[in-house]
Amino acid sequence: MNGNEISEFITVFLMLIGSIISVISAVGIIRFPDVYTRSHAATKSSTLAVLLTLVGAFLYFFFTESLVSVRLILGIVFVFLTSPVAGHLIIRAAYRSNVKLADSTVEDELKDALHQED
Repeated sequence: MNGNEISEFITVFLMLIGSIISVISAVGIIRFPDVYTRSHAATKSSTLAVLLTLVGAFLYFFFTESLVSVRLILGIVFVFLTSPVAGHLIIRAAYRSNVKLADSTVEDELKDALHQED
């Protein structure tokens, strides 16, 4: 194996892992019981899946064509910063709108912090 084949293997491996994590995320969205755990599956694992796929694409273009794609770098940074924050804000809005927790929820740590009587 020469260097070009090894670099292509690394990029394909990253993209494959990203695809597998994306499928796992989709299964989590379907199977989890409430909006809070579904959002966790949608934001955390999907962010990782997209990041691995974009890093694989970036490395592919870098190794094969010696091209540094600013669009891919911006996509990686944008997804890394916005997806977890958006998921957090959506879930906080759902909690403040009194969306019911799953029956299997053991503890509500946010209840004491948000519903304090002054």
